[in-house]
Amino acid sequence: QVQLVESGGGLVQAGGFLRLSCAASGSTFSVNSMGWYRQAPGKQRELVAGISSRGSTNIADSVKGRFTISRDNAKNTVYLQMNTLKPEDTDVYYCNADVNELYPSRRSIYWGQGTQVTVSS
Repeated sequence: QVQLVESGGGLVQAGGFLRLSCAASGSTFSVNSMGWYRQAPGKQRELVAGISSRGSTNIADSVKGRFTISRDNAKNTVYLQMNTLKPEDTDVYYCNADVNELYPSRRSIYWGQGTQVTVSS
């Protein structure tokens, strides 16, 4: 079993910045891809940014040039640096991880609890 714990959300003025963190912990495992999604009330969850185990990234057009995803494999942690924030970035942000577990051997998708990001005008 693997747990994802998110932190770094909060309230910020437009033009400001935040850094989200998500750490994976639990049983013996290795992490494949990790990513960040966001979801507003009544809307579908959408991909913001993803990163592979080798560091290849995929960034949504809506945040390209403002957001950066990175990871620290030694800490099993993924980060989302959010710069030049806009009111439309206001959402609940969810961490995602594609995990290979050894005992028992299986591949699973895990989600964090979600962290609120609010950008005021």
